[in-house]
Amino acid sequence: MSAFPALARRLLPALLIAVWLAVGGGLGPYAGKLGEVATNDQAAFLPEDAESTRVLEAQRAFRQEESLPLVVVWTAADGGRLAPAARADATRALASLAGTPGVVGRPSPALPSEDGEALQGVLRLAPGLGDELSTVLDRVRDTTGAVPGTRAQLAGPAATQADLGDAFAGIDGLLLGVALAAVLLILLLVYRSVLLPLVVILCAVFALALACAVVYVLADADVLRVDGQVQGILFILVIGAATDYALLLAARFREELARHEDRYAAMRAALRQSYGPVGASAATVALGLLALLLSDLTNNRALGPAGAIGIVCAVLGALTFLPAVLVLLGRKAYWPAAPKSGRAGAGHGVWTKVAALVDRAPRRVWAVTLAALLACAAFAPTLTARGVPLDEIFVDDAPSVSAGRVLAEHFPGGSGNPAVIVADAAALPAVTAAAEGTRGVDSAVPVTASGRPGGPPLTVDGRVQVNATLQDAPDSDAAKEALARLRTAVHAVPGADALVGGYTAQQYDTQRTAERDREVIVPVVLLIILLILVGLLRSLLLPVLLVATVALNFLATLGVSALVFERVLGFSGTDASVPLYGFVFLVALGVDYNIFLMSRVREETFLHGTREGVRRGLTATGGVITSAGVVLAATFAALAVIPLAFLLQIAFIVAFGVLLDTLVVRSLLVPALVRDIGPVSWWPSSLRTRTGPSGS
Repeated sequence: MSAFPALARRLLPALLIAVWLAVGGGLGPYAGKLGEVATNDQAAFLPEDAESTRVLEAQRAFRQEESLPLVVVWTAADGGRLAPAARADATRALASLAGTPGVVGRPSPALPSEDGEALQGVLRLAPGLGDELSTVLDRVRDTTGAVPGTRAQLAGPAATQADLGDAFAGIDGLLLGVALAAVLLILLLVYRSVLLPLVVILCAVFALALACAVVYVLADADVLRVDGQVQGILFILVIGAATDYALLLAARFREELARHEDRYAAMRAALRQSYGPVGASAATVALGLLALLLSDLTNNRALGPAGAIGIVCAVLGALTFLPAVLVLLGRKAYWPAAPKSGRAGAGHGVWTKVAALVDRAPRRVWAVTLAALLACAAFAPTLTARGVPLDEIFVDDAPSVSAGRVLAEHFPGGSGNPAVIVADAAALPAVTAAAEGTRGVDSAVPVTASGRPGGPPLTVDGRVQVNATLQDAPDSDAAKEALARLRTAVHAVPGADALVGGYTAQQYDTQRTAERDREVIVPVVLLIILLILVGLLRSLLLPVLLVATVALNFLATLGVSALVFERVLGFSGTDASVPLYGFVFLVALGVDYNIFLMSRVREETFLHGTREGVRRGLTATGGVITSAGVVLAATFAALAVIPLAFLLQIAFIVAFGVLLDTLVVRSLLVPALVRDIGPVSWWPSSLRTRTGPSGS
């Protein structure tokens, strides 16, 4: 009878490994298929009740097909003035594109600039072209580029969307390769083991395969919306989280192997001590991400469940596949530095010294670190989240950006991409006058039934449409300010019931909604984290302290980021969603390390009291938590390979913030505060009365 349990405990790891091999082999290709169900159309993520969204609905009543504007701008090939025949040739080129695949409506004629050095024309492209968009643009580029003596360039939302697609092209292979290479290199350097890094990487890859398959199925069924940024963040999140959880378990297993001769007994002890912190950590991140469901922006809501799915898959891999492989390998997993039974180490020498410093002068340690963090946090208000201008959205100069600069040199900034006003027909003269009188508006022209200027306005159900061209680039701060003034002006026209939409309005509404999201989601995430910490640590005072330190770390990171973005990277603004994403990732992931540390401190406090518990806990976990933090920072830094300002900003905030949290907050500030406060930090837990040999 006794042989059966022994056989079962050996068969279970093999069975788990077989299941995960099937998962990796069968579901692995889905990581490369996510792009098939992804969309990078920013209009698809607008708030449903935003004014710009209501304008899109109103435009459909005018039987105007929803479209993406594409602006063609011609300049002289020799840099001088255009030839007299260029305008007629350009107009014919535009007209020849009418009715071709992907082009909707009637192209505009080519219009000259006041300086006579440029022409512009507007085509409307069908939305949702996906991979066909590049083919359509190539056709337009070939046709318009054939105008003699000119150089044609493509600008506007359609050209920008194509450049975004190019930026995300190959994201699955490139991003995954860079992230895994960084993780593997760090693990090899830190652990000086041959097998362990490979096992950890395999665990992360299998978890990613499962997560991508689940997200793909949900996206294909229109349950989730996925875009390139969600895809990229999902990859990084799963790799980073799975590696973190795997390292925590692997370190505890190594520790238990030094105490137990039997590897199965060592793994049971390791799992018993690890599943609580790992589970609490995963719950913190997953629930924090799910709080994004409270957002009014569809892409934020999509990231929430997609990220939570990734975290669940990371935990499954770390607590099933990894233990199965480690228990079968035993001490060989750590070769050539395999632990020996009965020789439990006291921890790395560096962390012994750090713990001694915290124990010897806790008040000085927390006072200095707190002052440094507050000094960094003082710059946080200077981080402007008003959006990244179009000419900065790509890290490298994209064709649409170059074309936009040329367009802005010769035409009003909003040319080809007007603000769209929909109002009652009876109020048309007053609405048009109010729009033309708004500072920042270059012109306002009603849409006519013939589609040509000067004709009778197109009226549908008593409503008309007016296109207002702004003086500044449609994504600029000046254009958004003009848009706000335009809305105020036309809303004030009696009986007009006017609405203002268009590209600039979409950007403005997205920015305003992002601000509202931060006000709602930030306190919800903090509350979630606080409740999880209370449940894990059986304390009230300590969880409040931990949440406060993590929030301070976030503010300090924003302060440093504000300086780096403006003075080093040259960004004039930050994407509206960056502070929220940075908060969710940094606070939820940052509290992980405090969970790992304080869980161990609590364990040691039961045996030795608070003072010795802090020293032992910091010494025991310092190495593994620091290496986990470095790995997570490196994986998020891999987002910088995608040449987009949004992801570069996210990469810096999370990578820097994780390192700051790992090396300063968790290593110095938190243990010093707990050491200085003493047993009362565990209030109202019974640990507040438990003392060690020194009475603390």
